[in-house]
Amino acid sequence: MADITEGSSTDARNEILVIGTAHVSEKSVAEVREAIEQTRPDIVAVELCQRRYLALTGQDRDEDIKVSELLSGGRIYLVLVQWLLAYIQRQIGSEMGVRPGAEMLAAIEAARVVNARVALVDRDISITIQRFWSAMSIWEKLKMLWSLVVAALGFGKEDLDIDSVTDSDVVSQLMAEFRKIAPSAARALVDERDAYIARNLYDLSRYGKVLAVVGAGHREGIMRYLSDPSRIPDTQIFDAPPEKRFSLGKAFGIIVTLLIILTFVYILVAGYSSGVVLLAFGIWFLVTGGLAALGVVAARGHPLSVLTAFMIAWMTTLNPLVAAGWFAGMVEAWKRKPTMGDVKRLASAESMDEMMENRFFRVVLVAALANLGATLGTFLGIYIIWQRMGLIDPHAIISHII
Repeated sequence: MADITEGSSTDARNEILVIGTAHVSEKSVAEVREAIEQTRPDIVAVELCQRRYLALTGQDRDEDIKVSELLSGGRIYLVLVQWLLAYIQRQIGSEMGVRPGAEMLAAIEAARVVNARVALVDRDISITIQRFWSAMSIWEKLKMLWSLVVAALGFGKEDLDIDSVTDSDVVSQLMAEFRKIAPSAARALVDERDAYIARNLYDLSRYGKVLAVVGAGHREGIMRYLSDPSRIPDTQIFDAPPEKRFSLGKAFGIIVTLLIILTFVYILVAGYSSGVVLLAFGIWFLVTGGLAALGVVAARGHPLSVLTAFMIAWMTTLNPLVAAGWFAGMVEAWKRKPTMGDVKRLASAESMDEMMENRFFRVVLVAALANLGATLGTFLGIYIIWQRMGLIDPHAIISHII
């Protein structure tokens, strides 16, 4: 029998049962069906939002993507993280012979059999991912990306019985490890959703007996709130995109811009000839544009995207609010025209070649590598200019390091 925990409340509301599952376990699928058949609840609540429900049941439409929104505000890296998470879960599901989300589909089907209503009690996935990414520091993001890349490549893989993931001791250990890697992310991805789901379950209990199907990592937090509903915070603050704040990334961009401006101000004030000024600008233009364009070439971008990155990179380094990747990605999207169908197909890609044929992935990769190239080009360009101006001696630097 599944590990079902009964929630309690301080008023006369109906019973709330919570079952914790592993999202890629055949055992969890069977346990969900068994629990619903035996308890016959009035309402089956699933850890899904409307967007994920439509995707899981194949009801979402292949609409054109708003590329300008995708490429703005650092969302491109957020999309890459979301894809890595989905890819890892799909790989685990493939090894276990279970489709990710199968236990949620089983819950929905079993609810229909016992004539129970189905309730979607999770926060919108886009809000969760935005708050998750915004909450993390630069260091946490780097650790998270590294962990995801290592997991996606299969390195450091340990033998873990996926069915044991629903055991409380194992769950506690996994959650503690997650909080160690990215404590801020854990708050947005786990703690906020625990409160959000608990609030929805508590409200639903007015209308009948509720059985909730949630990931094992959420069960303890949800039950803690249901044991004392007065402790559930105002979940409206969790249901909004994160407020824009001044980040280290923006500070870094401003510092780079000031570094460039001060370099050219020094050249002008120091009385160098116009030829030297033009040479410095030429170095900066060619190096930043060249590396940005090289990034687009590495992403197998369209020739127009390559040209755009080359021509625009120098200009974007003067404005920390825009990036070469935004322009190159827009041109790539104009030529490739990705749709939501490409996003779904990307999740099922089996190889790098298959991913590179995906129009959506190509746009994201073009934008990411163009940004990376322009950033590297900025520092390399400044270094070359300083060397030409005699401001630094690379031989002395190397000798000092050695």
